[in-house]
Amino acid sequence: MRNQRDIVLIPVPFTDLTSTRKRPVIVVSNDEYNTTMQDIVVVAMTSNPEVTPFSFVIEQKDLVSGKLNRPGKVRADKIFTLSQALVVNVFGRVSDEVLDRIRQLWADLVVET
Repeated sequence: MRNQRDIVLIPVPFTDLTSTRKRPVIVVSNDEYNTTMQDIVVVAMTSNPEVTPFSFVIEQKDLVSGKLNRPGKVRADKIFTLSQALVVNVFGRVSDEVLDRIRQLWADLVVET
C-alpha cells in the first residue's frame, strides 16, 4: 500500500508509446482510499523550469523523509489515477505543508473567477 504524501516512481510512456521513462509523482489520495482500492491518485512532478500558475518548487527541506536528487516542480494541475501495481519505488515523503499547498492550488483551479 502507498501512503498519502509518498513520492513514488512510475513508468510513464512516451507519446509514441514506444518506451517509458520513470517519473516521480506525489500520492495525494488518502490512506483509507489507498488501502481499499487498487489505484492511487497522484500529482506529477517535473524538472521542467516552465512556470505555471498551478506549480511550485519543492526542495529537500520540503521532505519529511527520503532524498531529492535536485529540486523538483510539483504540477498540481496534472492529476492522475494509477494502479498501485505501477509503482516502481518509493523514495520520499513530502510534508503536510506541501500537501496543503497542492490542495490550495486545486481550490484556485476549480473556483470560478
